Amino acid sequence: MIAGLLFLAFVYFAVAQASVLRGGGQTAADAAALAAAQDARQQLRDGWREVVLDPEAWEGFLRGREYDVGTACEHAAQYANDNDAEMSPADCFDRTSGNGVEFRVRVSTSGTVGKSLVPGTEGRHAEATATALLEPRCSFDAPEPTPPPTPSTPTPTDSATPEPTATPSPEPEPITGLVCDGVEWTIDPEDPQLPGAAELFSVRLVD
Repeated sequence: MIAGLLFLAFVYFAVAQASVLRGGGQTAADAAALAAAQDARQQLRDGWREVVLDPEAWEGFLRGREYDVGTACEHAAQYANDNDAEMSPADCFDRTSGNGVEFRVRVSTSGTVGKSLVPGTEGRHAEATATALLEPRCSFDAPEPTPPPTPSTPTPTDSATPEPTATPSPEPEPITGLVCDGVEWTIDPEDPQLPGAAELFSVRLVD
């Protein structure tokens, strides 16, 4: 009976070791998935700033399409490594979902269960997966363009024809139609104040 109790104790000890390792692996996977989505979000915000005065080019950035998934997955691998796990490039990918873009990762812990009296467990690594969702928070409805004023035709007179005067360039108009979580934004072309990355997209774990 004592031998049986000792065996059960050893088994519970091995299970506890495995549970701790599995928990660390899940933490690493969660961190990696969030890192990928957050890096893509920053890429989208930086790219949008480059074309902010060209509203026709906004769609791909505001809908979460203009980013480099390889760069995002590099950041995911770095965060996995910081949490004692490893991730290959093939274990990180993105996919379009109904609400935005999902980043899914799979990691394997660097450590193993370690020494254990249960044969075959000492060299086992833990694996874990996680998915983070990058969800747009803004919409853009471009207003109808204002037609330019019709130039007036001068009335001919007997006097000498006056020298034509240069028409001053019109001041750039504020860009309206951007709404983020119900808040309307007006972009001043002379001094654009833009929403931050977190105002453009939300990032969260979905499994």
